[in-house]
Amino acid sequence: MSKGKKFGMYLFLIIFSLLSIFPLYYMACAATNMSVDVSRGRLIPGTYLIENFKTLIANQDLFRALWNSFRNSAVLTLLCLLICSLAGYGFEIYHDKAKDIVFTILLTAMMVPFAAIMIPMFRMFSKLKMVNTMAAFMLPSISTPFMIMMFRQASRSFPKDIIEAARVDGLSEVGIFFRMFVPTMKSTYSAALIITFMNAWNNYMWPKIILQTNDSITMPMLVSNLLGGYTVDYGMLMLGVFICTIPTAIIFFFFQKSFTEGITGAVK
Repeated sequence: MSKGKKFGMYLFLIIFSLLSIFPLYYMACAATNMSVDVSRGRLIPGTYLIENFKTLIANQDLFRALWNSFRNSAVLTLLCLLICSLAGYGFEIYHDKAKDIVFTILLTAMMVPFAAIMIPMFRMFSKLKMVNTMAAFMLPSISTPFMIMMFRQASRSFPKDIIEAARVDGLSEVGIFFRMFVPTMKSTYSAALIITFMNAWNNYMWPKIILQTNDSITMPMLVSNLLGGYTVDYGMLMLGVFICTIPTAIIFFFFQKSFTEGITGAVK
């Protein structure tokens, strides 16, 4: 590659990297400025961070929202990884035509928009008296076709000879899954963890419908409440958005390498 082409490539990457980072930079700067400064488009950090934080906790139950979001997202992520990995493993390792039909039905369900099933699901949970419960929040997302497909694709790269050897040695099917499959697929689990946690943390519509008390408030619901008044304090709003973004950013950067490897391995 010539020096001119190499320079152009790096210039292109730098420009688009800056464009991608700019919204995050603007959000961080806005969280430290007064509302009037944010409205004017100030692009440098200010000294109003502590005041914005005091206003935020005075108007909203920030710590309860953080705890609810973290608890719901963590439990949902663990259950989703367990159930979807078991399902994906079972579809591939114990393969037959009947399972292919069921899997096709699952993939077809991916095409149905959430808005089409939102009202029937609420009526169903309402009749079961499960409104304002963690179970109602988690059940619609505890097993998703995409996660099952992802783990099934990953299971195709799992050596079948290892399974046969383990069976000959007397290891149970459950033991093969937990002692051999799970450790081998760490990168796939990392990728699935990031996707599931981010979806659970950022989920707004369904929690807003099914969780109807202030004690059940989550971070996306809290950010939405900041827009509910006659006037909007943009400094406080941007601080709430910034705080809401931190946990998912930490999870992504911590598992970034494994995420890339897991996504690549899942689609081979």
